[in-house]
Amino acid sequence: MNKVAFYTLGCKVNQYETEAMIEAFENAGYEIVEYDGYSDIYIINTCTVTNMGDRKSRQIIRRALEYNPKAFIAVVGCYSQIAPDEILGIDGVRLVLGTNERSKIVQLVEDAQNVEDKISVVGDIMEIEEFEDMNIKHYKSRSRAFIKIQEGCEQYCTYCIIPYARGHIRSRKPDSIIEEVKILADSGYKEVVLTGIHVGSYGRDLGDIGLIDIIQMVHDVDGIERLRMSSVEPKTFDDDFLSRLPHLNKLCRHFHLSLQSGCDETLKRMNRKYTTQEYMEVVKKLRSIYPDVGITTDIIVGFPGETEEEFEKTVQFVKDVSFSSMHIFKFSPRKGTPAAKFKGQVSPKVKEERSKIISNIAKENQMKFMNSFIGKSLNVLFEQKIDGNSNYYEGLTDNYIRVMAEAAYDIKGKIISTKIKGINKDMMLGILEKI
Repeated sequence: MNKVAFYTLGCKVNQYETEAMIEAFENAGYEIVEYDGYSDIYIINTCTVTNMGDRKSRQIIRRALEYNPKAFIAVVGCYSQIAPDEILGIDGVRLVLGTNERSKIVQLVEDAQNVEDKISVVGDIMEIEEFEDMNIKHYKSRSRAFIKIQEGCEQYCTYCIIPYARGHIRSRKPDSIIEEVKILADSGYKEVVLTGIHVGSYGRDLGDIGLIDIIQMVHDVDGIERLRMSSVEPKTFDDDFLSRLPHLNKLCRHFHLSLQSGCDETLKRMNRKYTTQEYMEVVKKLRSIYPDVGITTDIIVGFPGETEEEFEKTVQFVKDVSFSSMHIFKFSPRKGTPAAKFKGQVSPKVKEERSKIISNIAKENQMKFMNSFIGKSLNVLFEQKIDGNSNYYEGLTDNYIRVMAEAAYDIKGKIISTKIKGINKDMMLGILEKI
């Protein structure tokens, strides 16, 4: 059994962990093949953020048997951690692994092939106290790379199952992070993104280091030209953090600042630990430090108890902030979370209406932000060719604007000054200036 295929659902952390498992199988001599075809082994890295995530995970698991009815199927990740017995009951599944011990995946699969019984190695994630280093050494592309620096969450937002799937906060040791960043730099990467389940809590369990400290250490690695961090909350930006930002010239002018609601009453029911006033103060401070900063966010509409008045507060707040981009989600009750049992559940029709209203505001704000750069020159890290047009490449500016430009040769992985000429759908159109 030498062919193995992977399917990843969910977040960037899951994608990172799948990449690490792929490398482990490659190092053991396995051939990595596409998921939508024959393989001896199928490994599904699952998501459980919503009930829909669970359903999609089950569909993907069953799809493997269509490609090879005799395949060995292993299921890992958040859904596995929350409901291992449920997954063991799915036809074809032979091994279930949660959100720990993924570094042992090859040995676990090989051991499980030698027994007839289905095997679950899912333990109590709340007992895990150390960050599991998954040791990625080789990278396939040459543009942006995600580095997992943190695991676990202790926020316990009332709508979220993830603290129960990922356990307590565990931070990756700085030496391990810097070793991986140096490998990235040597491999030709220009940009790294620090990611985790709750990145803002990095270092809280280590005692003498915080997120801004590890940002500084990564920033100082030769060869890396750009640095981002994934979603953070307003509380991350204390006085020390803000005072050090202007000295980090590699840190991108883009912050994904988690919001969820622009209404204090709703935020309180969500157990979000900030107010809209605190949020706005951080936005103003970031804009005072970084001209043309991109501030993106997530919004949940139709949270239980969200009245028309509360929703209108969110509408006004997102207008006032004028985000450069927003992700809008309709609240979906997640079994096992407090919010699923809250009174005042909002009807699907109302959630749909509210989603459309916020989406329209998001599009208006995004277009306003993009239009402000027409005629300006921006540095773009080009990532890939655009499908269907072999002469055009797309990439990202440091303030998170997607740009397309024509090039006569391969510019993947290069940061190039690009004159912005206009907008093509949700992407900006540019002309290369300096190569």
